[in-house]
Amino acid sequence: MAQFNSYIDRIDTDFWRELCKSRGKLHHYKRGEEFITAGTVAYYIGYVQSGALKYVCYSSDGTPHVVGLEFAGHFVCDFPGSLYQQKSRCSIIATVPCEIYCILASEVAELMKSDPVIQKVVDATTRELFYTLYDRHNNLYTKTPQERYDELMASDPSLFKLFSLQDIASLLNISPTHLSRLRKKI
Repeated sequence: MAQFNSYIDRIDTDFWRELCKSRGKLHHYKRGEEFITAGTVAYYIGYVQSGALKYVCYSSDGTPHVVGLEFAGHFVCDFPGSLYQQKSRCSIIATVPCEIYCILASEVAELMKSDPVIQKVVDATTRELFYTLYDRHNNLYTKTPQERYDELMASDPSLFKLFSLQDIASLLNISPTHLSRLRKKI
């Protein structure tokens, strides 16, 4: 089964998991609580031990748009912006209770300066995240809503247990009504 976040299969996940667990601290997030708030500098890079989160960007009128999802066993952060003290363009919000091992992004940034191996891992991760997001962007223009929905469900059929219909519709860039029609076709 293909991962929704395809980068996860192409980065050194052991490195990130061990870094977050060994140097980080376990934080608990309630459903609806923000890991990162849009317009602020993100302090943490996290390994999601349990739970799920959504990346939400806001249009000029304040309308929220889900642009990404994160799952247990994956990583959560405003990457690489948090490493360079840049304000986040999106909020990252827990959709269910989460346990996340969090390491300070500033600590990772300092480690990058002193350890070329860590710099290489960060560079590779940045590249793979870019490819994942670029593919997702292209899919919005080249695939039908049905094709996008089918691929999303193939990556994780249990998504509706972790995310609302509204969130999934927003991610697919369709209305909740359209998503309901697509679900009925199966």
